[in-house]
Amino acid sequence: MVHAMQYTDFLYRPRRPEELDTTQGGGVVFSQAAHQVDIVRLLADGEVTSVRAITGRWDPTRPTEGAYSALLTFANGAFASATYNGYGFYDTDLLMDGVGEMGRPKSRDAHYQTRARLKTVPDEAQEAVAKIERNFGGSLFTLAATEAPDACQHFGPVLVSCEHGDLRLTPRGVQVFDENGSHFVPAVVPAVPRAEVIDELWAVAREGRVPLHGGPWSQATVEVCLALLESQRAGKDIMLKHQVALLRH
Repeated sequence: MVHAMQYTDFLYRPRRPEELDTTQGGGVVFSQAAHQVDIVRLLADGEVTSVRAITGRWDPTRPTEGAYSALLTFANGAFASATYNGYGFYDTDLLMDGVGEMGRPKSRDAHYQTRARLKTVPDEAQEAVAKIERNFGGSLFTLAATEAPDACQHFGPVLVSCEHGDLRLTPRGVQVFDENGSHFVPAVVPAVPRAEVIDELWAVAREGRVPLHGGPWSQATVEVCLALLESQRAGKDIMLKHQVALLRH
C-alpha cells in the first residue's frame, strides 16, 4: 500500500492562459499528477489496473483542476492513494523537515508570498508576461544555487506499507518501521538536483541502455492521468489497458 500526498502553491504561480485550461493540457492533473503517478507506479511495479478519482475546481478565476485524490489498483495486488492540492494554503514541505522540492531549505511563508505576488498582477496578459520573465533569460530569472543541496529532491510525503513493515520517505533517506523498531537508511544526496534525469539520458544516448522513462512507460502514466479525469466525469472506476511493468536492469 502506497500513500502519496503533496500540497503546493502550483495554481498561484504565474501561468499562461493554456496552463489554466484543461482542454489544452492545463491544471494539476496533467502537470503534477504525472510526477506523482510516476513515483507511485515506480514503487508498486508499474501496472495500474484501475483508477477511481475525484478532482477539485475551487477557484473560478483559475478555471481548471487544482486538486485531486485518486485510488489506484495494481496488477500485482498493490494499491495506492495519491492526493494533490495546488491551492497554496497548507504546505506539505512542513512534513518534509522544511526541505523544498529541489532539496533545499524552504520558507514557511512561501505559499502566502506566492498568493500575494499574484494579487499584484493586474490581468491575464500581464500574468503571461510575468511567467515569461521568470523563465530562463527573463528579467526575473534567478540562477539556482551553485552549491550542492544538503538533501534529495522530493514530491511530498510518501508512506509505503509492506508485509513486514512500513517505509517513510524523507529528503535524506528512508525511515524503516518494523517488528524490531525503527531505523534510518540514508540516501545519497546528488551533486545537483535531478541529476538522475541527466544520468538516464546519458545512459540511453551513450551506452545504448533502454530507458525506464521511455515511450511505453510514459504512455502508461498519461493513461492514468486521463483516467483520473474520466473517473471524475463518469463517477466510476476506469479500467486501464496500456500499462507496463517496471523495467528492471
